[in-house]
Amino acid sequence: MKMMARLGNVIDAFRPADGPPPGDLGAFMRWALKGSWPWLWLAAALSALAGTMEVVSALILGAVIDAALAAGPERFLAESAVLLGLFLLFYLVLRPLSFAASSASNSIVIGPNVMPLVLSRLHRWTLGQAVTFFDNDFAGRIAQKQMQAARAVTDVATEMINTVAFALASVIGSVVFLVAVDWRVALALAAWMVGYLALIRFFLPKVKTNSAARASARAMVSGQVVDTITNIKTVKLFAHAAFEDRVALKAMEVFRARSLEFGQISTAFRFALMTWAGVLPVLLIGGTLLLWAEGAATAGAIAAAGAIAMRIAQMSGWVSFTLMSIYTSVGEVEDGMRTLAVPHTLADPSGAVDLPRVRGEVRFDHVSFGYGRRHAGVRDIDLTVQPGEKLAIVGASGAGKSTLVSLLLRLYDTEAGRVLVDGHDVREVTQESLRRQIGMVTQETAMFNRSARDNIAYGRPDATEDEIIAAARQAEAHDFIMAMADHQGRKGYDAYLGERGVKLSGGQRQRIALARAFLKDAPILVLDEATSALDSEVEASIQEALGRVMEGKTVLAIAHRLSTIAAMDRIIVLDHGRIVEEGSHDDLLAAGGLYARYWNRQSGGFIGADEDEAEEAAE
Repeated sequence: MKMMARLGNVIDAFRPADGPPPGDLGAFMRWALKGSWPWLWLAAALSALAGTMEVVSALILGAVIDAALAAGPERFLAESAVLLGLFLLFYLVLRPLSFAASSASNSIVIGPNVMPLVLSRLHRWTLGQAVTFFDNDFAGRIAQKQMQAARAVTDVATEMINTVAFALASVIGSVVFLVAVDWRVALALAAWMVGYLALIRFFLPKVKTNSAARASARAMVSGQVVDTITNIKTVKLFAHAAFEDRVALKAMEVFRARSLEFGQISTAFRFALMTWAGVLPVLLIGGTLLLWAEGAATAGAIAAAGAIAMRIAQMSGWVSFTLMSIYTSVGEVEDGMRTLAVPHTLADPSGAVDLPRVRGEVRFDHVSFGYGRRHAGVRDIDLTVQPGEKLAIVGASGAGKSTLVSLLLRLYDTEAGRVLVDGHDVREVTQESLRRQIGMVTQETAMFNRSARDNIAYGRPDATEDEIIAAARQAEAHDFIMAMADHQGRKGYDAYLGERGVKLSGGQRQRIALARAFLKDAPILVLDEATSALDSEVEASIQEALGRVMEGKTVLAIAHRLSTIAAMDRIIVLDHGRIVEEGSHDDLLAAGGLYARYWNRQSGGFIGADEDEAEEAAE
């Protein structure tokens, strides 16, 4: 067992890829399987050895028959002791060992390691995509493509080893044996193989095309179903179960149609090959019988040729089915490549360096960005936030507030101008090191279906238990966490929060997110409607906690509820992507401009809906 365990670790199943995934099928397969090739070739050699054993088996059978006929019943056992010993050694030792070695190479070395090797590489590459990549697709579809492509690459590799190497060795060995009997019989096998390969060449491209279409349709079904389940509360609140059912059925009908097309071509393929397989025994057995009648072949040769003919005929069905599976997998790999093997649109430059610990100066140097459109976004923003300064950003919906923050985090690249942190252009440092310097709490709080502890520790995974609890206390989250229990009986900080934190109220989710930001303790803090889901009493206590955590940090706070940012050092007002006002709360009220109108029109402490609607209509 220890030896088998060691065998299972000879391939590094999580070795990083060398560079991006290529767009060419052959190059993609090499990229996906790099690091496992020596073991794949060894497994193929062992499979070929097992295939050769099939021919040796027929040769031994023929030799035993010839010896029995030559010696007769009375003298056979006495005169054939060595042959019988070889017979027993082959069938009881050599043949089982060769098949066991081939099985071990596939089941222990290749199978458990290649799938995670390919999947981990695809997953890492996908994680590096820009947010627009995920915005433009279904989460479920992307996950399905990753699993589909990784499984298909693994299937191609293992089936090529298990079937193609095995069958090729069997056929080559058979040809060698038949040449020894008579070249004309070997020629008959060669002619049959030409017809067999012609059928494969005709059908398999059609199988691959239909397979890719079926895989794409299957992924759309997965994406649609996951999208519905992810938003199940909205479905139920709007009483749209029947509507979602129709949408899912439409996707399923496309998948059904593609599956029927695939079934039709695969049935025709199998029928044609099975018919052709029946020709082989007629050729080989009939040919050796004719040679035997002429005295040119022995009875053992007939038996061996018959055994080989029947084995290859049977194997042709197995090989054809496997080749169809391989081409199906190739089609799925190509389909997955079209989604996953695309260049990163927002990548670190080749000379990118890690951003060192910063003081917190943020500069927007004549920055413009419009999501590729003429309007929306921000235009010619020239703004400097000093280290430790608390800046509030105000504006109606669509004014550019969140865009400004996204550019700071380099979720998008500016179309004009630069964003600098402590003088470093954010495009010239690694994205990971930049975002480690920025803590953020958003209105749409992101929760994982993990424990409360794990969700808070996401801010700093190496934090101690005491630090996690202290952060939760700062965010007024400790008490409700201690009262939690999930459906599996886990309690307190061990309780799971459900997908996207569904088991928590909006205020509870934001307090978990605040605890995460407190724990991260980054020099720059971004608050995007960070207290919008809290009631007034909790918000008051959170504001005190925010005051403590903001101390010494550069803060950019976006808020519609103007009372939450009135005490900030400076307030800027955005309108149609431009800074139109700037100053303290009192100065802006005294100026009587847009900020003053927002303040006067607030209903319940928020920027008035009528102002939002006016802004949106203007855009």
